Amino acid sequence: GLLYGKREHLKRLHPYKVRANSDAIPNRWEWGTLNHELLAGITACVEYLADLGQHAAPGASERRACLRAAYEAIGRHERVLSERMLCGLRHLPGAKVYGITDPRRGAERCPTFAIRIPGHTPLELAAKLGERGFFTWDGNYYALNLTERLNVERTGGFLRIGLVHYNTAEEVDGVLAALQEIAG
Repeated sequence: GLLYGKREHLKRLHPYKVRANSDAIPNRWEWGTLNHELLAGITACVEYLADLGQHAAPGASERRACLRAAYEAIGRHERVLSERMLCGLRHLPGAKVYGITDPRRGAERCPTFAIRIPGHTPLELAAKLGERGFFTWDGNYYALNLTERLNVERTGGFLRIGLVHYNTAEEVDGVLAALQEIAG
């Protein structure tokens, strides 16, 4: 986790911490030994994103500019993939896509799709896609109230397809072709 706060509040509040830990800020808010694996992972993540940003904007030299360029490039690529998936799902007979489905509103959604296909449970679809090398999920994704309200909880919730910046258009086409084949 990350704690960000005004110095006067961080000094005034009583932290739940190891007694032997310093009472000086910021250490007074540490519970004990730092999670070094987490710190290494966060560092690697920032380096990875900065590298993506340098490839997207070769002139960027400041880390902040590289990170901004990375997020802009990731957003553009994911919107392209999302539009491709939405257009493909529109041509899948009987498929119901939940959420924003207008490709022109792509900036308002993330490239994660909750779908249902008549005659197939989400579990069955996820298993069949898995056999073809595509990792998807089935279930309610902790949105139990939503799946109950939409009356899909009893029949397995949704098939969830998640795309990220390292996915390709060919992979999207592959998922769509597999769904077409499975749906018959």
